[in-house]
Amino acid sequence: MPTDKIVSLLPSATEIVCALGLEDNLVGRSHECDYPASVQQLPVCTEANFPDNLSSRQIDVKVKEILADALSVYTVKREQIKQLAPDVVITQDQCEVCAVSLAEVELALDNYLDKKARIVSLQPNSLDDVFSDIITIAKALNVPEAGADLLERLTERVDIIKHKLKFSDSKPTVACIEWLDPLMVSGNWVPGLVNIAGGTPVLAQDGKHSPYVQWSDIQEQNPEFIVVMPCGFSIERTLKEIDILMQLPGFADLKAIKNNQLFIADGNHYFNRPGPRIVDSIEILAEIMRPKQFAFGYEGEGWIKFGL
Repeated sequence: MPTDKIVSLLPSATEIVCALGLEDNLVGRSHECDYPASVQQLPVCTEANFPDNLSSRQIDVKVKEILADALSVYTVKREQIKQLAPDVVITQDQCEVCAVSLAEVELALDNYLDKKARIVSLQPNSLDDVFSDIITIAKALNVPEAGADLLERLTERVDIIKHKLKFSDSKPTVACIEWLDPLMVSGNWVPGLVNIAGGTPVLAQDGKHSPYVQWSDIQEQNPEFIVVMPCGFSIERTLKEIDILMQLPGFADLKAIKNNQLFIADGNHYFNRPGPRIVDSIEILAEIMRPKQFAFGYEGEGWIKFGL
């Protein structure tokens, strides 16, 4: 068993490390790493540079102000990491708003640690990238066989859904909402997840960053399903702001609303976290869109149906 000490500054990477059977090697985590629950006892090595009780609009404004001033949204706790003396530090270079960036980690740790730590940086934009990151981490931690086994199990679950939908002609349109104020739809890997689950994503392209959109764009698309999955938000957190969406002009006239197809999903633990549970996210979408064909048991915990 590898003995490398690992600091993970990314929730999805923490989940990957644990899924590879190396949870005991973790010595530190980010302030957002919360799954599996047992990792929450680990020392915290990052912190956000804004309060956690802001509204969607306030978060958006604050983050843009920080970035406009060429500052970081997050702070790396250098002294904490130095004391932990990791052999490997895992971070990301995909989104400076979502987690500590590679540049921030390199700046914080360069010539600071008592020993040289290997920095593994992830940059997933699609489901294939997420799967590739699993292999990348497994190789970096010297457990390539565990990586291959994990990937095989995840791929098998995806293939089951693909097989069941192989002869389905219907591909309903789906609007996945990644942020409520200002309005943003889910890009990156989410459009690909929607496709696998038997839907047609609107206003976003697989592998491309999540775009801001106008409400009129949603109205024009008039999707058959709306799945609200704000980045970093639990279902409970989203429920506090769902009125933002409901109060938009013509909301009740949308096809999805008329047909009672409005859903709220846990964006924090599933859709916005590109780790092993990204396959859970596909299963959630399949349950939502094809309830007669799929029942994986996520309703109530991973998603809820929101009736007006």
